[in-house]
Amino acid sequence: MEQTQQIEALLFVAGDEGVTIAEMTAVTALTTATVQAALVELTQKHAADPQSSLAVLQAEDRYRLVTKASLAELVHQFLTAPLTTSLSQASLEVLAIIAYKQPITRMEVDEIRGVQSQSTIQKLGLRDLVQALGRSDEPGRPKLYGTTDYFLDYFGLRQLDDLPPLQTAAALEALQATEIEAEALLPETDTFTSAFDWSVEGPEKNEEMK
Repeated sequence: MEQTQQIEALLFVAGDEGVTIAEMTAVTALTTATVQAALVELTQKHAADPQSSLAVLQAEDRYRLVTKASLAELVHQFLTAPLTTSLSQASLEVLAIIAYKQPITRMEVDEIRGVQSQSTIQKLGLRDLVQALGRSDEPGRPKLYGTTDYFLDYFGLRQLDDLPPLQTAAALEALQATEIEAEALLPETDTFTSAFDWSVEGPEKNEEMK
């Protein structure tokens, strides 16, 4: 596998938490000099390519793959536009995982879903449904995410203990291997009346969010 390709892949999956040279050498078994050379090559490649929307950003000892500053307004419009729409299926899945597994890191959410969740978590944060609760003690001290008080109001819950029980203890982990729809996380019963229903757009009290 090409060395620069490996480093770019790690930058991508690290997301906003970033990754250090030490972490990249440990995962790839490449030397520090080789990783540094790959980072320089990637930085120059994206900077010189007018068709590339990405850039390599260094902040202290951590490196991140970010969008170029010239695209800031476009990215901002994309992240704020969902504020006037109902929650998407991807948003519901991420929200369900965070609700049941909190506190949880973004990479743990990614592992359960099998896809990147960074932008979805950002959108949920803009809607005040999730928030950073602190940082993990894991390498890089990634953010830990949980739900907000507004999350409870939005779904008509008094407290987190009012969340409906999962059908099985492994239901969330199953998302990693199969495309389970968000409503499959809820118990199948005709008498269940909680507004915490992933399959609908939300109770009437939430019209302001649509």
